Amino acid sequence: MACVRAQIDQDMARARLAQSAVAYAFNVSASEIQAPTRRSRKTSHARQAAMYLAHVAFEISLSRVGQAFGRDRSTASHACHRIEDQRDDLAFDQHMEALEACLRLAPAPAHAPVKDIAGDLA
Repeated sequence: MACVRAQIDQDMARARLAQSAVAYAFNVSASEIQAPTRRSRKTSHARQAAMYLAHVAFEISLSRVGQAFGRDRSTASHACHRIEDQRDDLAFDQHMEALEACLRLAPAPAHAPVKDIAGDLA
């Protein structure tokens, strides 16, 4: 159970990293990307890009991507399809390729040592 929780925490940290990178690259605030409502077209496009990058660069499942963004799996899937379709545009594809490369190079998130029920390090 601790391993599953650690993987969930790692996926959530990676999704936050994708959100932050996209917020910077698309000039949108991270809080707007995380907002529970759609917001502007620019913001929803940035959110779709962040979902796509979380899925592609970090190989996070669509269910977990949806969870990380406060959406469901079908919304994450739709976002990935939309971004993939837009990658036919060379400039956009290069932009996404650069973001994807940066995210793939990011080190794994640090995590606290796992303790067993007695409080000893596992």
